[in-house]
Amino acid sequence: MGATGGTEDRDVAVGRRVGVGCFSVFVGTWSGAMVAVLLGKVIEGARRSPGCEGLPTCNWYFYAGIGALVGAVSLPALVFWRLRRGAPPSNGRG
Repeated sequence: MGATGGTEDRDVAVGRRVGVGCFSVFVGTWSGAMVAVLLGKVIEGARRSPGCEGLPTCNWYFYAGIGALVGAVSLPALVFWRLRRGAPPSNGRG
């Protein structure tokens, strides 16, 4: 009975931010890695590097690692930036 409504709202807001943050880090890691490997395939193709059988590029892990780091930082930052901005103001039209 000692908890006030404001404390419960704050706890819910913190829980939502943690949930959104963890999910966006997970999604950002994988999507960043996949996009970076695709970019690596384009770069290696432009450089006319020899290919490896069954792999997009021979050093795909380098591109995937860098892309995963970039995605794990950039997607949560963009999500929280957008959430902090809030909803656009309503102009009164349906």
